[in-house]
Amino acid sequence: VAVPLFSGFGAEAIRQRLSDADARVLITADAAVRRGRPVLMKPIAVEAAAGLPHLERLVVVKCAGVDTATDDGREVAWEDIEKPARPPVPTEAMRPDESLLLLYTSGTTGRPKGTVHGHAGLPIKAAQDWALGMDVRPGERVMWVTDMGWVMGPLLVYGSLMLGGTAVFYDGAPDYPEPRRVWEVADRHGVTHLGISPTLTRVLMASGDRAAPERPVSRLRVLASTGEPWTPEAWTWLFETVGRGQLPIMNYSGGTECGGGLLSGNFLTSSKPGSFAGPIPGVDAAVFNDRGQPVTGEVGELVIRQPYLGMTLGFWRDPQRYLETYWSRWPDIWVHGDWAMVDEDGLWYILGRSDDTIKVAGKRVGPAEVEAAALDGTAATEAAAVGVPDPIKGQSVVVFAVARPGADPAAIPGAVSRSIERLLGKPFKPAAVHVIPRLPKTRNGKILRRVIRNVFLGDPPGDLSSIDDLASLEPIRQLGSSPSPSGGGQGGG
Repeated sequence: VAVPLFSGFGAEAIRQRLSDADARVLITADAAVRRGRPVLMKPIAVEAAAGLPHLERLVVVKCAGVDTATDDGREVAWEDIEKPARPPVPTEAMRPDESLLLLYTSGTTGRPKGTVHGHAGLPIKAAQDWALGMDVRPGERVMWVTDMGWVMGPLLVYGSLMLGGTAVFYDGAPDYPEPRRVWEVADRHGVTHLGISPTLTRVLMASGDRAAPERPVSRLRVLASTGEPWTPEAWTWLFETVGRGQLPIMNYSGGTECGGGLLSGNFLTSSKPGSFAGPIPGVDAAVFNDRGQPVTGEVGELVIRQPYLGMTLGFWRDPQRYLETYWSRWPDIWVHGDWAMVDEDGLWYILGRSDDTIKVAGKRVGPAEVEAAALDGTAATEAAAVGVPDPIKGQSVVVFAVARPGADPAAIPGAVSRSIERLLGKPFKPAAVHVIPRLPKTRNGKILRRVIRNVFLGDPPGDLSSIDDLASLEPIRQLGSSPSPSGGGQGGG
């Protein structure tokens, strides 16, 4: 059983997951190179291993050529074990439902959840998604800008190779040494399918012309995306600037526990910015209202009505938590935890996590919708919307925004507030808009809205093992302790 782990985890996050998994071998690199500098990995692995008495081997791959010698008797060099066995070891036959992967996903509270995937589940689901959703063919090359510790890493490997394609791995920071490096790497390696997140797209978009490809990526025919909802501005930038108005953007959404995608684009259905064509073949998805009825034209819970190939076999050593998390709201219905909507043309949209929902005076809105409105025509490059307690309305909207380079931060709160009021209506006009240096995110670019809300309100932040930069929380903490209602930002506008 393999347990992929994010390369940027600290020692305690690694120890916690490997202890839960009862892992016997830990494979690490001496260091990785990021922005031209080595980032040590082995010392963190050694620190984690010190708290794992059941760990038998620490295998070290020489990657950056950094001397990280230790006296740990469990350490083995990769080059000493990579030689083929003599005689060859026969392949072990496995049952379809035997465990293949243990993928951990973090919540805001409690220990990380280990999702179990079987030999005939995730690999076949990945190939199906790549073939039917993105038209990956034998001989083609797929590159997804992600970390191998997240579910997209295994999906990239299995989906590409099982269809006779090639997986291209991107190493290092995607905007170093210059913002257009992603397109140059894709062009140099003949990439036909390129996966990139909305967050990375917004980061590159903020660099203006410096991030635009100098020439078309020669073999590229499909752009793909996953991880979070799009803003129309970022989707349009990717479509027009990178795809030259000719390449489809295949939106793809699922999750660690899904073993692949639930919704995807396809080549037969017209699309709109941020939309999905619908459920991936084999997935019986629907949007339910509060009464458990399927609806169109209104926001509801994304649900699955039948099991499908690739769905997790459960949580590692915690079947009750698995049932409570996904199967407890309606009988025999998987509740995924995302807000979704099907529009009048039959196109689907993911609108953010349902547990991040903001409810103002009984009116419900997803954070992604507020954030898209906050960026529309303003000098904000990123935004996070959260709901905070309000004695009259139940909740009020508070927005945290990041200014574009060179923009006047003082002008942003009023502009953001007016844009949200114009696009969503007066009930959702923010009580406050705060401009901060950067948004707290996971290391794969997802905005940590619940962490932002908890820190702002002075509550425990929950699990921070996947956060990219702990220092990004401090400005929010200071705002929360400010006696001013808007904490130095601007409410209303």
